[in-house]
Amino acid sequence: MNIEVLIPADASAATPLERFAGGTRAVPPHRPLVLANMVASVDGATAVDGESRGLSGPADREVFHHLRGLVDVVLAGSGTMRADRYRPANPSDAVRGERLARGQHAVPGIAVVTRSLRLDDSAPLVSRAEVATVVITPEDADLRVPAGADHLAVGRGAVDLAAALGLLHERGARLVLCEGGPTLLGNLVAAGLVDELFLTLSPGLAAGDSSRLLSGPELVPMSPLRLRALARSGDMLFVRYDVGDAAGSTPLR
Repeated sequence: MNIEVLIPADASAATPLERFAGGTRAVPPHRPLVLANMVASVDGATAVDGESRGLSGPADREVFHHLRGLVDVVLAGSGTMRADRYRPANPSDAVRGERLARGQHAVPGIAVVTRSLRLDDSAPLVSRAEVATVVITPEDADLRVPAGADHLAVGRGAVDLAAALGLLHERGARLVLCEGGPTLLGNLVAAGLVDELFLTLSPGLAAGDSSRLLSGPELVPMSPLRLRALARSGDMLFVRYDVGDAAGSTPLR
């Protein structure tokens, strides 16, 4: 991978990706450690022509797949799932072996947060998943969950995200990766449920009416961030932050 890690200066990690993304914190007692991974243009757009792919590139995709290879569950909102045409995770044989050696399932599961699911039984995310896709809805949601999916119902009117993460934790999830969209991520941050943010800054200006990185209630005071790592590939920047309460504590290395 053509990536240069600028911070931290320690070069003891075997690869640039491990140096940039290694050393996660201790898992909280009652929920998974939650990482978020997002890509945005320099002016804050999270999509171009309706998709985040327009902001991405080869190095960003390597970070994307590396983070997926570390976690137990990938969490996304149904809008992001539809826009980016989600499919089941399919790691390389090498990543599968590393995961099994750590005591994880060979592939991470996908969990979709939704109040209005549009996913039928034949969708690849359901029909081809090695680990059953989890559909997380409010208890009063009026929708049909595909027969091959696992269903968690928590909260009324909206998904109780803390309770949902607690149930995933009870099922053995220790690391969860949120891939957006902005509404889901905004609500997670507002609830104090995000521990680290991996942000790719795509070198371009998009304007238009694309969503910002977060959407939802205003955070007053702002949720603090603490820089953990910084890398670059050409003109693309990769930033890793501790979020919220984690920003004031010492990270585990």
